[in-house]
Amino acid sequence: MATAPKTSPRGTPAPRAKRAASRSVKTPAEASITLSSKTYSSWSLRGWLMAKLAGLSFDEVMVSIDDANARKEILLLSPSILVPCLTHGDIKVWDTLAIGEYLNEIKPDAGLLPADAAARAHCRAICGEMHSGFSSLRSALPMNLKGDFPGHKVWARALGDIERITAIWQECIAQYGGPFLFGAQPCIADAMYAPVATRFLTYHVKIDRTSAAYCQQIMAMPEMQAWVAAARDEKDDMEEFDMEF
Repeated sequence: MATAPKTSPRGTPAPRAKRAASRSVKTPAEASITLSSKTYSSWSLRGWLMAKLAGLSFDEVMVSIDDANARKEILLLSPSILVPCLTHGDIKVWDTLAIGEYLNEIKPDAGLLPADAAARAHCRAICGEMHSGFSSLRSALPMNLKGDFPGHKVWARALGDIERITAIWQECIAQYGGPFLFGAQPCIADAMYAPVATRFLTYHVKIDRTSAAYCQQIMAMPEMQAWVAAARDEKDDMEEFDMEF
């Protein structure tokens, strides 16, 4: 049975070309974020995940892992000043914690930081601890979303970092009820610790039940699943991280 053509408010058929064009128009992104490897770069993941949790629409600008600054950041040779970098209008923000604080300012309803002042201070403290610490864990268990290393030997210094991180997770989940670190919704703290969850799974690190459940909660996030899928499609590999050491 033939159907009548759709009409415009004035009763005339809507132009086909105009309808097709309206479907193909892409809304410009609010911002862009510069990233390096999705397989290996924990800081890129943190910045990207914060932007996603903020609800910011952004374009991704990928930097080759052969870029000197990107490679230094991934290999922990020095803190990168370029990756990740958020560009929002005329404003550029680098350093992941600065990106998180800026996103909280421009997207105050996104819940990137807890509403309660005491919880907000707690959140900032553990984010700062992640930002500036745990160097032994970073060196011993580099992020590698394509890797799988059962039976990996974790050295004593890294074990101390693991104990501290899991203690943070246990304390936060017990205090704020979970399933995320500060309650029902993920926030900046979860973005900061998300790469650690991937490391624990990549290297089959033995952790307590609460921490293991938290890792699974992080990996089940749609944003994390999208990031991991994109990482698996990356063609650039770093030999330094594609072997057990």
